[in-house]
Amino acid sequence: MSIREAPSARPSLRERRRAVAVDEIVSAAESHIAEEGPHALSLRAVARSLGMTVQALYHYFPSRDDLVTALITKAYDDLADAVQAATESTPDEPDLPGMIVAAEGYRRWAIDNPERFQLLYGAPLRHYHAPVDGPTTEANRRMSAVFERELFRGFTPEQLAAADVRLLSPEFLGHLTRLSPPADGTSPGDGALPPAATALMLSVWGYVHGMVVLEVFGHTGFLGVHQSELYRMAMRNLYDDVRRRIPTHTA
Repeated sequence: MSIREAPSARPSLRERRRAVAVDEIVSAAESHIAEEGPHALSLRAVARSLGMTVQALYHYFPSRDDLVTALITKAYDDLADAVQAATESTPDEPDLPGMIVAAEGYRRWAIDNPERFQLLYGAPLRHYHAPVDGPTTEANRRMSAVFERELFRGFTPEQLAAADVRLLSPEFLGHLTRLSPPADGTSPGDGALPPAATALMLSVWGYVHGMVVLEVFGHTGFLGVHQSELYRMAMRNLYDDVRRRIPTHTA
């Protein structure tokens, strides 16, 4: 280390104790949600489970919204970690595309954490408004980047821009153009998708997420243990369709 480089300052004892307390409060809130459901979240019940007063809890989370934001951010981070870990594991079927592996990692986390999944994607909590471009948005983007990378792996920005989305109106593609940052030749997964690829990604997300919602909310229970097989089949068909829409070369 250069003599000019000062070592990073170690958190003070007070900061470390605060971090521990915050973690304990979030863990207690997660347990409360698992038992009672997201809409029954009660700061008073969370404080009681930790042997503290609500007033003491407010020192760490000044409002219910602050605690909810922390819970949603952590859920998104844990979900993104699960999706990423799935893509780094050895699939049970050789040559299974990474997008399908990521989708199945997403499904497994949702099934294992149904209440936290509902906190993310169920009916919105009354009177809660997530901060604009706050930590919940950033955590969600991290997970989306994994799906983008795995879905469009091997394609250049030029190929993605030439994807077949002829059924979409020029007005919608124009809207996507205004939403997307300027193309700069960077790789997929960093927020630089061209409009055609963005449209495909949104369509894929609808299928990936929609089937999981049906399962988590109990609408496909009649399939029993075969739900995972149906999901893999649907993801294969979806993946193959998207890849067929992207040219293997451009002029």
